[in-house]
Amino acid sequence: MFNKKQTDIDDVFLVTRIAHVVRRVGLAMAGAMCGTFVAAQLTVTNAALFDSAGFVALMVLVGMIGFYLGIDIPYLAGVAKEGPRVDPVELLSTTGTFLAAIAALISVYAFVFGETPARSWEYMVASWWVLGVVLQMSAGLIGRARLVARI
Repeated sequence: MFNKKQTDIDDVFLVTRIAHVVRRVGLAMAGAMCGTFVAAQLTVTNAALFDSAGFVALMVLVGMIGFYLGIDIPYLAGVAKEGPRVDPVELLSTTGTFLAAIAALISVYAFVFGETPARSWEYMVASWWVLGVVLQMSAGLIGRARLVARI
């Protein structure tokens, strides 16, 4: 009886871990798509700096890492006991996700509808994207370091 119960617990744990990994891979793919749209819009500006396969690949990779690390942050056990407070790591993650997503949304809109905004506008959108994914990566790394330090 004990072995059956332990096997059931192990199965549930395995399914939960697989679901967690699949969710994180899905988030990474969403980040890659957002990075692709921002990079595509920047290549339309005809700036030599942005018109390379390496730049597009870098934007996709940074988007994958940012969304993988920054959206699914581990929470500290026992935080609820300390009472309600603003978690700066969650605030970093939320701000980063919003900035990256709004930059991707603006890029998709401009790309799909053939809008050609001013170059300065495109640089501003690109800076939102970069700042957003940097905030996401920072939040993810700080959250994981905080969790490890507490163990």
